[in-house]
Amino acid sequence: MTLHLLKLCVGADSAESLQAWIDFRVEQARAAGLPEQTTHTTRMVPTRKDELLDGGSLYWVIKGKIQARQHLIDIRPFTDDAGIKRCDLVLEPRLILTQYQPKRPFQGWRYLKAADAPGDLRLSGDSSAISDAMRRDLTELCLL
Repeated sequence: MTLHLLKLCVGADSAESLQAWIDFRVEQARAAGLPEQTTHTTRMVPTRKDELLDGGSLYWVIKGKIQARQHLIDIRPFTDDAGIKRCDLVLEPRLILTQYQPKRPFQGWRYLKAADAPGDLRLSGDSSAISDAMRRDLTELCLL
């Protein structure tokens, strides 16, 4: 059964700014000859790895709302130079916009059941043509 992770996105003001950061990191990886994927390092290692890697995603909470997700490719536990156990969440570099879903602040990450995850935002035409502010306004008007 598919399971997802939920994480607060610190430092990004919108899904657009998160995608810009992802693009920057992918370009850095490409220049270094590394695989074009992104990683997010976290302190806690998920124990339900098999369920997460069975089609799971990392859902990003931006400004108090779930707004986007990235497919989980792998979960790689490691010990850092200070001897602290950590985990790299390996993510597909493509950000998928989701329907807004309000979420209160929390620390770390949380499991998110597939049934509780917001649906992907499906826009006809070019979805990049709609800005984050317009998407927020259309959502508030119940048009998205």
